[in-house]
Amino acid sequence: MKSELCDKLGIEFPIFAFNHCRDVVVEVSKAGGMGILGAAGLSPEALEIELKWIDEHIDGRPYGVDIIVPTTMASQENDVPTDISALVPNEHRDFASSVLAQHGIDTAGIYDFSAGTSDAFLGESKAAALMDVAFAHPIKMIANALGVPPRYMLELGKANNVAVAALVGAKEHALKQAEAGVDVIVVQGTEAGGHCGEVSTMVLVPEVCEAIKEFKNISVLAAGGIVLGRQMAAAMTMGAHGAWTGSMWLTTSEASTSPVIKEKMLSTNSRDTVRSRSRTGKYSRQMRSPWTDAWEDENAPDPLPMPLQPLVSEPALSKITKMAEGGHVGARQLATYWVGQGVGLMNEVQSCKSVMYDFMQDFLAATEKMQRMMVD
Repeated sequence: MKSELCDKLGIEFPIFAFNHCRDVVVEVSKAGGMGILGAAGLSPEALEIELKWIDEHIDGRPYGVDIIVPTTMASQENDVPTDISALVPNEHRDFASSVLAQHGIDTAGIYDFSAGTSDAFLGESKAAALMDVAFAHPIKMIANALGVPPRYMLELGKANNVAVAALVGAKEHALKQAEAGVDVIVVQGTEAGGHCGEVSTMVLVPEVCEAIKEFKNISVLAAGGIVLGRQMAAAMTMGAHGAWTGSMWLTTSEASTSPVIKEKMLSTNSRDTVRSRSRTGKYSRQMRSPWTDAWEDENAPDPLPMPLQPLVSEPALSKITKMAEGGHVGARQLATYWVGQGVGLMNEVQSCKSVMYDFMQDFLAATEKMQRMMVD
């Protein structure tokens, strides 16, 4: 494919696959796209292990990393609470436990975890260490998952010829990213899985492309509900240079997604997802289940802000998934995971290579159809 972005990054097709599983990253890159390792929550030591494995298996193909670091790099270690779990009201843990108990799940001990700081509280030294690990490997892209990348990341990107990307869900956020000097803006519509805003991909992509047209050398990737090649073709006619995808890889054979979650996704339609604060404290799209419904009830406590809400939700959801994998009926009902509205188009387990082939064929068919319409 003739593309300035593809030439710049050394890839054959402008599809970017975000996933927390290193196997998916490797297989997508080998198939001509770019795998992006979701590394939020990893320690520098764990990130080093993951990236070393990728380097050993990816055959020199380009790949990227997605992390979360403070925007200003000004967070000081002594500003971070030593035990943020103490900030979580018992009301929230009790409510979560009651939801599980109503579905026949024993909740004894689910919150018996050691006190400590959350990975969402990144002090300056840890954030710098994560970036140093990433840039010590032959990555071609680094993305900051929330907010404007810190100056340190932008400088390292320029020095190492690594594209710096950032995700946005609104025009004003895109302008801030452009002014900061990012190389790639991922324009993510509300259809997306995980954290997302309220504006649809169809509206947001052209809106952002128009807003940043005065900024040269910035590439735009469309994200949000994109599962088919024809969707990427449509996004590119609106000004995007490629697609950032996530949900479609969760049901691949290589993905480390829980088998129970995969099974639920394959039978979930596009109306069975919901934007909820129940998991992280920020709105994120996930499969609707009695768990998400419970947090929308008028008697439910208001979800806590990030990073406190994960201290309530993750122990409970981890227990749910484990019980569901063991065949517990109530747990299978409660089980949920992040996924976009494109889940309605995800109907079978395929290898990453097969997904890539089908996506590219669909893209080609769509572009050829457009060309025929122009000629006719």
